[in-house]
Amino acid sequence: MAVRRPDARRGSPRGPRRAAGLVLAALLTASACAAPGPTGAESAARGIGAALDRRAAAVLGHDPAGYLDALAPGATGLRAAQRAEFANLADVPLKSWTYEVKGVTGRSGDRATADVELRYRIAGYDSAPAAARRTLELTRDGARWYITADRPAEGAAGQLWQQGEVDVVRGAHSLVLGVGRPARELREVAAVVDLAVPAVSDAWPRPWARRVVVLVPDSVEDMAELLGSAEEAGYRGIAAVTTGEVGTGRRPALADRVIVNPRAYEQLEGFGRRVVLTHETTHVAARTATSKSTPVWLSEGFADWTAYRGEDRTAQEIAPELTDAVRRGEPPAALPADEDFGFDGEPGRLARAYESGWTACALIAENWGEKKLAAFYAAVGGHPGRDGAVEQALRTVLGTTPERFAADWRDYLSARLG
Repeated sequence: MAVRRPDARRGSPRGPRRAAGLVLAALLTASACAAPGPTGAESAARGIGAALDRRAAAVLGHDPAGYLDALAPGATGLRAAQRAEFANLADVPLKSWTYEVKGVTGRSGDRATADVELRYRIAGYDSAPAAARRTLELTRDGARWYITADRPAEGAAGQLWQQGEVDVVRGAHSLVLGVGRPARELREVAAVVDLAVPAVSDAWPRPWARRVVVLVPDSVEDMAELLGSAEEAGYRGIAAVTTGEVGTGRRPALADRVIVNPRAYEQLEGFGRRVVLTHETTHVAARTATSKSTPVWLSEGFADWTAYRGEDRTAQEIAPELTDAVRRGEPPAALPADEDFGFDGEPGRLARAYESGWTACALIAENWGEKKLAAFYAAVGGHPGRDGAVEQALRTVLGTTPERFAADWRDYLSARLG
């Protein structure tokens, strides 16, 4: 910053006062311009971030020694586990791998706990990174920080490479990553997804990557771990699940992963496998148009509609639980609420919820057209909030009202399922 020189003319009565005033102003201004020194947590975060930057470079450089260099020398168990994890990653085609220190907590002298987000992209498949929240415990030796413990953050998902060596199968539109599963099984999954991608693209006209990453763990327990759940019982009858962050309208959604439950999936025949993986592929395709404004009946109903669209099945075969209810004279009074889709509920209730969503989407496709169904889906997801999202899209896209649509849906159930 520039400071005017004081008036140094000899004999000027204003000279000394002006000089003193400028010196005081300069001191005050200098004090205001000086940035405050970093706090202990900020300093630790920078040091931890530098250590993690070196670790990330080692991953992309296939440098196991550099990867382990971030670990405390005395943490022998951790070093052995992470040496194995690094080897498990060997065949995964990574485009990027970064860490971000979200916060430093529990700082005590030369020890700290850090909340860290790992973000990585798979080359050729991820247009946005996948994210994993981690909790690291660290110790400082001189100027460097070393990791003494590395675990998923509370409630966060584990990673496939922590479960064993990752086998990689590439399809035309798919990348299948498996642990402990036969190669023929991974190839079969890739073949089904390769059929699903063009089927979904035909039903969903909006741009999407047209590539899908599928994870096939060795057990339902491992599947639950990849979903960040300690309760695997709710997933035993679920053949596959899609994970990912819904779009926000302000930034792209994070990368999706389709996770297969190998036990449930292997019990399905060809038809069931096609439906399951086409359904999940639809979630991947429509993710950027899905938001917190999208009710579950619409997201799941649209995925089911897409999955059954190319299959030769009657409405009664697709919706057996709802057919029974209609024929008993007990049709649903309204479209299902989000909580009706919980995996831990009564199976019949869950089936009726999915079938209700499918019939609502089938009604729109038949009465207004398939393009209108996709436009309706996008309009609901693009609404700024859940309140009024469906109602506005019914009016602006379909030219109807919630009351009229509900009546049309009930008539549709009677005609198709009765």
